[in-house]
Amino acid sequence: MKRILISQPAPQVASPFPALAEKYGVTIDFKPFFHIEPLSSREFRTQKINLADYTAIVFSSKSTIDAYFHMCEELRVKVPETMKYFCSTENVAKYLQKHIVYRKRKIFFGQGPADTILSEIGTKHNGEKFLVTTSETPVNDVTKAFEKAGLDFTPAVFVKPVSQDIKDIDIDSYDIIAVYNAADVRSLYENYPEYKQGKTKFITFGKSIVKAMEEAGLEIAIAAPTVEVPSVLKAVEILITQD
Repeated sequence: MKRILISQPAPQVASPFPALAEKYGVTIDFKPFFHIEPLSSREFRTQKINLADYTAIVFSSKSTIDAYFHMCEELRVKVPETMKYFCSTENVAKYLQKHIVYRKRKIFFGQGPADTILSEIGTKHNGEKFLVTTSETPVNDVTKAFEKAGLDFTPAVFVKPVSQDIKDIDIDSYDIIAVYNAADVRSLYENYPEYKQGKTKFITFGKSIVKAMEEAGLEIAIAAPTVEVPSVLKAVEILITQD
């Protein structure tokens, strides 16, 4: 196991991967398989959603924040000052400062999981009409949690994954490939329609990609995160040392 491919952009801050590569004498390359693009107003209109109907909005990513405010501008919808913002994390919530005066708005945030967003809503805000922003598919952990809680919400897709051109890499030269999203699998086959797994070992991160891997007929060597394997880094190290 000498060559590892991570389907993510190269880390911009300190990362433990270089130390791992040096320790075991392996090569670790980073190559994103797809990028995120906002929907066009024409694409968005097919969902038949009137943005002005909602009193609260839920964000789980910075890309959906940009896409939402851009869509409001394009559709000439004025975002009311009374709008309530519920975000998955504080980091996502602070990104709202790019578009609104943060201290003058009603902004709440969780700690990542959907249930922490619901905790912020509680009984005080459960009467709001929520717009839950999503990517590609209207069903995710947040929408499932909102449905279970009986909240009045509408899922709205604002962004979509678009496959990158990754034909410049020799995909068959990698012993280990780490993938994170169903869009990674789609991009793999769009770039290499005849791809065969062979002896390559795949690491997956997150539950959503498992189904896509199964449908593609790709075998997963390690599915993270788990208690024993909390990260892709740990999964890579396990496979390297098993060789």
